[in-house]
Amino acid sequence: MLWLADSFEAIRDFMSLGGPVLKVIAVTIFLMWVVIVERIMFFRTSMGAMSREIYDNWESRPERKSWNAKQIRELMISRFSEATNRGINLIQTLVALCPLLGLLGTVTGMISVFQVMAVSGSGNVRAMAAGVSQATVPTMAGMVGALSGVLLVTILSRRAAREVEFLEDSLTMDH
Repeated sequence: MLWLADSFEAIRDFMSLGGPVLKVIAVTIFLMWVVIVERIMFFRTSMGAMSREIYDNWESRPERKSWNAKQIRELMISRFSEATNRGINLIQTLVALCPLLGLLGTVTGMISVFQVMAVSGSGNVRAMAAGVSQATVPTMAGMVGALSGVLLVTILSRRAAREVEFLEDSLTMDH
């Protein structure tokens, strides 16, 4: 149980090093990962059932060649595509936001360094160290957050496109 207290203390110290922007980056990364986990759970659970239901509904139709049947098929594919791609744009936005927030942290940290320099001169290295860490830690956190999301959003978007294409190919127009 001691490791849990040590971990919590280390996280608290890290968050205080980065200043207020690091808290915003942490919330952004947390939201990104919540949506990523939700999409993974959707792909592993509900998507297969939804695909089978659409396929069964299509196969149970008595005719599949008319204009109306083609429009119904397009509607089914469109709804499935919407369901599989839901949240992916939000993940991409959060991934793009992470480095920008890191840059904001860099700017705010450098402003505090310049304030220390203006007040105490450039000789007070200890006073400037807090501003430098406040400038570098959010940059690193923003980049780590973005890199952790880029790979998964690519995997999720490719999987969504592949599943939509597979469903589109399986809904045949003959009969």
